[in-house]
Amino acid sequence: MGEFELIRRYFAAAPCAQAAEGVALGIGDDCALLQPAPGMQLAVSTDTLVAGVHFPDPCDASLLGQRALAVSVSDLAAMGATPLGFTLAITLPQADPAWLEGFARGLAHMAQACGIALVGGDTTRGPLSLTLTVFGQVPAGQALTRSGAKPGDLLCVGAALGDGAGALPLVLGEVRAEGVAADYLLQRYWAPQPQLALGQWLRCQATAALDISDGLLADCGHIAAASGVALQIERDRLPLTPALCSMTGERALECALAGGDDYVLAFTLPPEHLPALQAQWPDAVAIGRVLAGQGVQLLDDQGRVVEPPRAGYQHFGQGLGMHGD
Repeated sequence: MGEFELIRRYFAAAPCAQAAEGVALGIGDDCALLQPAPGMQLAVSTDTLVAGVHFPDPCDASLLGQRALAVSVSDLAAMGATPLGFTLAITLPQADPAWLEGFARGLAHMAQACGIALVGGDTTRGPLSLTLTVFGQVPAGQALTRSGAKPGDLLCVGAALGDGAGALPLVLGEVRAEGVAADYLLQRYWAPQPQLALGQWLRCQATAALDISDGLLADCGHIAAASGVALQIERDRLPLTPALCSMTGERALECALAGGDDYVLAFTLPPEHLPALQAQWPDAVAIGRVLAGQGVQLLDDQGRVVEPPRAGYQHFGQGLGMHGD
């Protein structure tokens, strides 16, 4: 099967590649044309996912399609952006129709859930890897960034932490388990839900934000560094699901602090906005605060600074990892 036939059959004909608002021209020409609304800025992010580094190989192609797009769209959520379109550059060892059908099906499912259109890309032969570039729009001057946190703000997260890391031993086949808890963690790993609506709500409320991909401690370190502040995390306030606790036991806390793969938002918020946040987003939790200083501190139930289990995922400092950026 040639490149153009592969694109036509599995991607150009997919529901997510059809006409969409904000896309003036999609697949089929040398470039796609996006049309942000008046007064909007374009938000752009690129992720590369490599087999055996960011996802296990082999794995279910449909699940991979879902996950690959979700972790990329999560970057738009972190900026408070509304999705417009995405491109996919895929390197394949061979053109396997069954694999391509499954991958395209999972990709289309997540694209529909996120309201984003496939507008172009590329295919080539080689070791399996995926590069997705997502495009969104955000009102000019309202994009969430990592650099606005101020002393006195609360540190919050948009949902429970650690489920993706808790699922990793199941994903890699290191642990075999069945039941509701295992199914829940696997769903959280393979189909994370980008917090797009929360990000858009936070545009006029939060002072800084990002999505948690490399672990709470590591990613909060990015906010602290960009904003020139210190962040304190209260260990006992971390939201953990019953599924994570039942599957990982004492490791649950480490998964939440340093495991990564959460793809929920971490953000700083003036205290007066907390009631409105929790009224609309009951899963959102304040887990700490912003202080003058630098770095990230972890506090125990007595308010004492304690040593964290580990900082988080480092792309070039560790071996096998499954994280996106």
